[in-house]
Amino acid sequence: MLNLQQKASRARLFKEYKEVQREKSADPDIQLICDDTNIFKWTALIKGPSETPYEGGVFQLAFAIPEQYPLLPPQVRFLTKIFHPNVHFKTGEICLDILKNAWSPAWTLQSVCRAIIALMAHPEPDSPLNCDSGNLLRSGDLRGYQSMARMYTRLAAMPKKS
Repeated sequence: MLNLQQKASRARLFKEYKEVQREKSADPDIQLICDDTNIFKWTALIKGPSETPYEGGVFQLAFAIPEQYPLLPPQVRFLTKIFHPNVHFKTGEICLDILKNAWSPAWTLQSVCRAIIALMAHPEPDSPLNCDSGNLLRSGDLRGYQSMARMYTRLAAMPKKS
């Protein structure tokens, strides 16, 4: 038997699912996909923002949504390898305030994807999960950071040519 919180959480996720289906073409940079068997598991494909080293890449995110959603934030991580100061290189964990202490139930999975795309375009090197990436930016080596980020985008996030 589902408790009230689980019911509310499911209702909210079904509502978001319907909105995603309705507005598929509204946001060409984000594709949200709900797991067929579990409304609490989603994946997203996001396009790397233009005029960044991630441009041209398509990055896959995994969402694990707690049963207390939207009172608690989803756990989101990159499945695609990315060289970014705010993303853990091995686990894909993302350091973003709205996924931690600045979460609000007003956020949706779609708006979380938007915030992650904004973070990709505007890294925060002072709170790095990837110290190598953060150190390059903090020391002013923008060229080094961009070339590493571009290389990983090409290796991991670019569609393979057959």
